Amino acid sequence: MAGAYPLSVGAPVLASGPSPFAGCTVGQFFDTSVNYPNTEVEPFVAVNPTNPDNLIGVWQQDRWSDGGAHGLVASWSTDGGATWAESFAAFSACSGGTGQNAYERASDPWVTFDPEGNAYQISLSVSDRLATSAILVSKSTDGGATWDRPITLIRDTSSLHFNDKQSITADPTRPGVVYAVWDRGTFPGGRRSTTSEMHSFAYRGQPMLSRTTDGGAHWSKPVAMTNQNVFTLGNQIAVTPDGTLVDVFWTGRGSGLQPSPNQDFIGAMISKDAGRHWSPVVKIANFAELSGCGFERVCDPDNDQPVRVGTNIPDIGVDQATGAVYVVWADGRYSGGSRPDVVVSRSTNDGRKWSTPVRVNQTPAAAAAFNPAVEVSSDGTVGVTYYDFRANTSAAGLPTEVFLAHSHTTGKTWSERRIGGPFDMEKAPFARGYFLGDYQGLTAIGRDFLAFFSVTTNAANSANVVAVRVTGP
Repeated sequence: MAGAYPLSVGAPVLASGPSPFAGCTVGQFFDTSVNYPNTEVEPFVAVNPTNPDNLIGVWQQDRWSDGGAHGLVASWSTDGGATWAESFAAFSACSGGTGQNAYERASDPWVTFDPEGNAYQISLSVSDRLATSAILVSKSTDGGATWDRPITLIRDTSSLHFNDKQSITADPTRPGVVYAVWDRGTFPGGRRSTTSEMHSFAYRGQPMLSRTTDGGAHWSKPVAMTNQNVFTLGNQIAVTPDGTLVDVFWTGRGSGLQPSPNQDFIGAMISKDAGRHWSPVVKIANFAELSGCGFERVCDPDNDQPVRVGTNIPDIGVDQATGAVYVVWADGRYSGGSRPDVVVSRSTNDGRKWSTPVRVNQTPAAAAAFNPAVEVSSDGTVGVTYYDFRANTSAAGLPTEVFLAHSHTTGKTWSERRIGGPFDMEKAPFARGYFLGDYQGLTAIGRDFLAFFSVTTNAANSANVVAVRVTGP
């Protein structure tokens, strides 16, 4: 239902265009590797705190079937998302990287703005059939129009380690301070399959942190955020109004980590000193596993093909007025594991204790909802976007829609608006399943929300990124 709160949903605006890497032939790892030119997937978006009309979105450009893309593209707007123009940082050979930075592929885009209006973009860049993995950061001082030469935070060139699923967060309470976090997987004895795909559940490991205190001129040596024996995925830092850092992630079973050594769960760590020291892991909630399709947790209900999504990867948002922290993910607690629903948990004490997860999506019982993102607007409205399959019928194709759920009761109750679709998920690039990304983008602009997500189109251009602005009262 729409609820009484007056939200106005704008028309979708195309943020992506023809691939700037159309002529690039780098990145063919195997004979079986398939590239999907003109595809834009896995977007993220951020707003400039010094100019709310300036937004930057990033995505994977020209996705490969077995991991990563030709490069990462940024799209920037100076009119609140009404129009967009493209740029890119040299994170890969296709995007202009030379020498050590001529990586064959790039993945996992993320972007953030600092309090001075500078933007920072981060990449996972890989080569040598994933034997080489690196985390790179590039800075923009002109709202996303141009990007500095990337700085390497870490580079592993052996089969023992793999860096994955990075994010980057500028500290709004400490000028010049930006945090980069990621997972550094360790493979006992260096054993791993060269045909493994990025984001496989085999890639689990220590959460790593590097930070800058001078606006990106220098970055600290990466360090493990905990000495506990953890397997994490999807680390993301948010900063509360008092400067507390809350890092959230998924932790896998078998880590030996108490209180749930044999149960996957969504966890958090807290830092009160700008990331120098971190609390022991706090369990937010158990992750209710899904039956899924093979390695993937979501299935096409028509043909049982896997739909590759980031159900276990949490997103985090902060109410900058009250300090309340909200974390969302998708799991099987409301379906007995048969399909994912989006859930939210809230903390009012800087992440030390968390509420029992509440179902967010209003999806009918038979349909999956997944890939949630959460933000909090200036009036305290909690917004959560997600995909779902409620429009599916017995007809050909898998109609997929995008919804914004909104809560005005600190996450206790929810209403929703459809903001995108329907489009056919079966037209998406196939990367271990139909794939539009492990996550999508959402940001708050005053009382408004701007959603930034991938939709399918046609065989020649199977996925585009669109922006939809949802205007509050």
